[in-house]
Formats: sequence, structure tokens, C-alpha cells
Amino acid sequence: MFFWKRTQKNAPRPRGLDQLSSSLAVNLHWLKSDVFANDDTIVFRSFKTKGKRPLDCVLVYADNMVKHEYLSQFVLRPMMRAAVPRGVRGREVARYLSEQVLESDGSEFVTSYSAIGDKLMDGVGVLLIDGCPLAIAVDAQGWAKRAVTEPPTESVVRGPRQGFGEDLGVNISMVRLKLSSPNFKTKFVHVGTKSKTRVAILYLDNVTSLELVEEVQRRIEQIDIDAVLDSGYIQELIQDAPFSPFPTIGQTERPDVVAAKILEGRVAVLVDGSPFALTMPYLLVEAFQANEDYYNHWITASFHRLVRYISFFITTTTPALYIALISYHPQLIPTNLVVSIAAARKNVPFPGIVEVVAMGLVFEILREGGVRLPRPIGQAISIVGAIVLGDAAVSASLVSAPMIIVVGITGVAGFVVPNLNDIAVLMRLSLVLLAAILGLYGFVLGAIAIALLLSSMESFGVPYLSTMTTLVPQDVKDTLVRVPWWQMILRPRYLASKDRQRLQGQDGGGGR
Repeated sequence: MFFWKRTQKNAPRPRGLDQLSSSLAVNLHWLKSDVFANDDTIVFRSFKTKGKRPLDCVLVYADNMVKHEYLSQFVLRPMMRAAVPRGVRGREVARYLSEQVLESDGSEFVTSYSAIGDKLMDGVGVLLIDGCPLAIAVDAQGWAKRAVTEPPTESVVRGPRQGFGEDLGVNISMVRLKLSSPNFKTKFVHVGTKSKTRVAILYLDNVTSLELVEEVQRRIEQIDIDAVLDSGYIQELIQDAPFSPFPTIGQTERPDVVAAKILEGRVAVLVDGSPFALTMPYLLVEAFQANEDYYNHWITASFHRLVRYISFFITTTTPALYIALISYHPQLIPTNLVVSIAAARKNVPFPGIVEVVAMGLVFEILREGGVRLPRPIGQAISIVGAIVLGDAAVSASLVSAPMIIVVGITGVAGFVVPNLNDIAVLMRLSLVLLAAILGLYGFVLGAIAIALLLSSMESFGVPYLSTMTTLVPQDVKDTLVRVPWWQMILRPRYLASKDRQRLQGQDGGGGR
């Protein structure tokens, strides 16, 4: 209690109005004692101009956030060599210096203490002038930036190697280089009462629906949170069906993927400080698509896409079907296979459901450990741990050999569709529990429940299964298989409402 009273006593008194004063001393007092109190990273560089009537000036900036050479060469040097004409006073001083003296391509006037605080946190230098109620903000960002590299989560054999970084400007420029059109538009929104994170909304003006852009902007502007540190904050706060495990907003680290989504009529969202871009609307079929599908021959791309669908079916249903068949419906299994499974499970003391849940949990523990540890150590632990534990469990008759095969196939198949791997684990567990209770009837009921859930979902007004439940030729040419580029004449009709023509000079037939 004593400490609280003492803190309150020593706290600076509120400054009242937020507008800058004409007095440099007053402005410095409030900046040092209120806005930037107890912050040793804020630098106040005092200097004077030349002439018979020199002006007292102070350059304020956040250390390690600006380019010192830039401020010295293009702000301090010309200011210290300049002389303000005799008749220029008040606000005209700031305008004269901005237009005639400062050698910077990015400057603007600031009139409030809070605006100065926001500018300095963005790596901007602020120039205060005695006798002038206007401050001049000069762009001088100079913090360390990560080089453009290939994203580790979306590596490809064929295709661009560029990946997003943490700098918003660099990320936007990488997308703009792929969409060199005046119709490529960018809107900025600030989110977070304390972080004031810049969020960019990217779209093609002549392709994307204006209603979709406005809906995305409206949802982002309605976010009321203190800070946004990654695009995952935005994704969770604006998504449809928040209680469903299936994603309704896509995410990627690749500029080429973002450009392709925008060309189809989607909206992309980039967040300053995050290498992951968001795309919306997001449909279930996109989880089975890879950017490499569109760079390789359409036959091999279609084969790989079918493999992804089959792998997802295997990873979600194999354990449940195994439990249902060995527990309730052994008559559906060939006799020789039933005898082999029974012989392998002869000395196992646990029922099948315990084997499945226990081995699935062990597999997820090994996977999580491999992800969190450094890459060389994580890979060794995952491989060695799986071999040693699996062999030891079978030797000790804690689990049966067929169960090891089922868990291994299930786990490997889940890696083929990484976007849905975590969801596949939840689906697998749910179907296993239903199959353990009701057999194949429980499995079928669980599958129907999942289908109903997917059918009821939407992503920004677009049905989640829209491209998988239609018979329109142009809408199904990029779902189960990827047809040749010369046949994908039109953009998806659920997305591109303005310009659906993808290939010029060709007729889309009945796809309109």
C-alpha cells in the first residue's frame, strides 16, 4: 500500500490537452516526463539553425529503430546549414523547412503528443522547432530485417523459392512484383490499442468482389484487443465457425500462393511482424491443393492430388475401421487375416481401443517433441524413439504388431496433408471412440456428422464445400484433379464476381 501511494505521488501530472505547444521547452517537458517517461531508448538531439535569428530545434527518435546516417545526412546537416527567412513564423516555419530544407522523400506534419509517440514506435524521426506548434515526422526506419529465404514449412521441388518475412513493406512488394497491375490495391488498417499493428488488405479491384473486401475490412476494424503480434490473432478473431476445428481462413508463407489466390478473386491479409499471410474465403478443397500442382504437368499433379485425398481418408478412418472390424465385425475380414490378427493379439492384455489410443498418444508425443526441439535433434528423437518404443512394446506384448502397422500407416498418411494434420487427429480420435462403442454403425454416424458439419459451414459467405458439391464443369476442374491450364478458362464463380475470364479469347461454355 505504501509503495502504491509513493508511486502515485511521484507520477507526472496529466498534460491535459494533447496538442503540441509553440514552446519547445513545454513540448520537451511533456515528452520526457509523460509520453516517454522512464524510456532510455528515446534520443533527444538538440541543435540550432544558422542565420541572424537561429532557431532551437530537437530531433527525437527511438534508438535502434532508425538509420542514424540517414538522419545525419538528410535532416541534421541541411537543418544546421539552413537559415530561416525573417518573415517566416509559426506554422510557416515547419512548412518552409519541409519544402525547402529537408532532403527526405517521406515527411508529414504532426500536431499531437500521441501522434509523436506512434511515429517514434514506427521508426520515424520527429523534428521539434521552437515557436512552431507543428512537428515534422521524417521516415527513417532502420531496424534489422530478415533476408528473403525459402519458407521451411512450404518447401517445393519446382517453383519460386521466396518466402515472406516479418517486414510488411517487403511482403507487399513481393506480391506486387507478381501482380504488376494498377488494379492491385492495398488498404491499411491499424489493430491493437497498444501495439497499433499495421494490417494490409490486398486484392484485385477488377476481379474481387467489393462486398468481400468491405466485409474483411469491417471484421478487422471491429477487433478490440490490446496487441496483435501475429496473423494468428487476426485469423482467430475474424473467422467463421469459431467452434469448428476446420479452418475457414487460409494461411501461407509464399508470395506466389498469395498472388494465385488473389487472381482467383480472394482477399489476402498481411500483418506487420508476421511471415504468414491470410487468404479468404478458404474452402476445404484448398487443403488438398499445393502450389507445385500448377507448376508441374497436369497428369502428375492430378495423381499427387488424388494421393492426398486417399491419404486423408486413411489417416482419419484406418484406426476406427480396425477397431470396429476386430471388435464387432470380424466376419467381414478374410479368415486367414483374422487368424493372424488373433494370434498377434493373443498375449496382449489390453483391448483394441486402449491400444489405439495409447499408441496414437505416443505417436503425437514423438511428433510434438520432434517439432519443438532443434531440427537435427528432433529428427533423431522422432525416428529412434518410434523404432525403439514400437519394437519394445511388441516384444513386451503390450501392443500387437498389427496395431503398430495401423498406427504407422495412419501417422505417415497424415503428413501428406499437413494443413489438416491436427484436424485429422481429432477426427481420428472421435471416430475411434464411436467405433469402439457402436462398431461400424458408430463409424458411419460419425462420418455423417462430419459431413453435416462441413455442409453447414461458410467462409465469408461462400459455402465451405461449394466446389465439391457442384456439377458445373468450370467449377470442378481444380478439385479432385487438376485439368490442363488451357481448360481452366474461367475463375471460380463463387469468388470472382467481376471478371471471371482467366484465358482471353476462349469461351467458358456452360460454366457461367
